[in-house]
Amino acid sequence: MVHLKTVRIMKTKMSDYCVLILSKVRFDWRLFRKEYRKALNLLTADEILYLKQKLRSQKNLAIN
Repeated sequence: MVHLKTVRIMKTKMSDYCVLILSKVRFDWRLFRKEYRKALNLLTADEILYLKQKLRSQKNLAIN
């Protein structure tokens, strides 16, 4: 049986992982867009909001 706390930690780590990947591929807009779309399909609505906040806080990233 998986504990709810464990699931929350895993989700947070996945959204942080997506932020890491997107920050590493931001040099190429096509690759960034591809990875961003994959992240949107992978994450929940709350995690997507977290992802957008993190990306907006980084310099030179414009996310709608």
